[in-house]
Amino acid sequence: MLLRALAGPDIADAVRVGDEVMSTAELLDAATALGQRLSGAHALALHADPSMRTVVAVVAGLLAGVPVVPVPPDAGTTERDHILRDSGADIGIGFDGLLAGVPIEPTVTGSGRLPEPATDATALILYTSGTTGPPKGVLMPHAAIAADLDGLAEAWAWTPEDTLVHGLPLFHVHGLVLGLLGALRVGSRLVHTIRPRPELYAAAGGTLYFGVPTVWSRVVAAPECARALRSARLIVSGSAALPLSVFDGLTELTGSAPVERYGMTESLITLSTRFDGDRDPGSVGLPVSGIQTRLVAETGAVPSDGESLGDLQVRGPTLFDGYLGRPKETAASFTADGWFRTGDVATIDADGRHRIVGRASVDLIKSGGFRIGAGEVEDALLAHPAVREAAVVGMPHADLGQEVVAYVVAEDVGAGPLIDFVAGRLSAHKRPRRIHFLDALPRNAMGKLRKTELTARGE
Repeated sequence: MLLRALAGPDIADAVRVGDEVMSTAELLDAATALGQRLSGAHALALHADPSMRTVVAVVAGLLAGVPVVPVPPDAGTTERDHILRDSGADIGIGFDGLLAGVPIEPTVTGSGRLPEPATDATALILYTSGTTGPPKGVLMPHAAIAADLDGLAEAWAWTPEDTLVHGLPLFHVHGLVLGLLGALRVGSRLVHTIRPRPELYAAAGGTLYFGVPTVWSRVVAAPECARALRSARLIVSGSAALPLSVFDGLTELTGSAPVERYGMTESLITLSTRFDGDRDPGSVGLPVSGIQTRLVAETGAVPSDGESLGDLQVRGPTLFDGYLGRPKETAASFTADGWFRTGDVATIDADGRHRIVGRASVDLIKSGGFRIGAGEVEDALLAHPAVREAAVVGMPHADLGQEVVAYVVAEDVGAGPLIDFVAGRLSAHKRPRRIHFLDALPRNAMGKLRKTELTARGE
């Protein structure tokens, strides 16, 4: 059973979403009743807002063996309509007038239990961010989710004694799979704060906290809230790279360094710093249980020296079953010998620790015969006290092939001093040739940079 905690002891406050609370037994009964009404549906489209309704509906779909299609609550009509059409969902919750809905009646309880879905059955159809075209539906089976959550529970020493706190969206891997299904598999209590505000995190009294860099940056900017997290045994950051200044701020204010991890919609979480491992800034640690990784490059094998860059490929039990209705894209995402192409560039050191440089398409810059990782240049820029945010991309250049261009959010500093600052910390060929100043960098709902928007500017 994927959500095995539902078959365990009844916990009175198993799940809290804002002011709503359900016990383990109440959640199981409500989800079973709804699941019985969903039985036989092709797919369930869900307006995945941060609510107890979303929690019940997700659990109901999983219990009934009906693939759940979480739709971002802030999705525009074009994105929403694409997901509803592409997924083939024939029943929906939260889409008035768009799909035949099934109202949730919390007072109704299920009679009996639903048959156990097959482990290879699709549990979720998760849609990619659509940065390279229309969002693709990622088919994620029950077994892959279970394998990933078990691997993370082992890496993070995550137990039923924990109370997990987060306020992340419930439509993607971080908030939904890790943040909801993880708690319901491990058996820990879950407190969802609706929004990931520092004061709400501080008041939650958790032992385990999830957040993205934007969340942790705001926590660090509210020192009293950060200090309130000293009782937590583990703070986890993911979905984007954590700036060094935020890493250091969390370490100082909470008394322990955060854990960073790496994953994708198609692979779930494949790398993480361990609870009992070294927590080095920028490192996403080791493969979780069952995962294998390798780096490949045009020149052949990539040494594990912590510096040489290569395209990261992974394989293991957490991988998806393919893109819905897109056999060509599915085939292209795997190598001939079965490894998944992540599209990310990374380094691996002698101890097996991974560091993600960024997307091969935008973060590996080939300039004047050199291979430059955008992340290294971004870290150098962020080390300047006037720089709050930085994004580095490669732009076409007649002589160099590509030139290093930086977009920064900063105060009281000019382009020349910043270029000189980077040149003083890194090799001269890695310095930005141009710097553009912005009020804010473009990011998606999970805090990930939309670098394609920067390269499209053509500046």
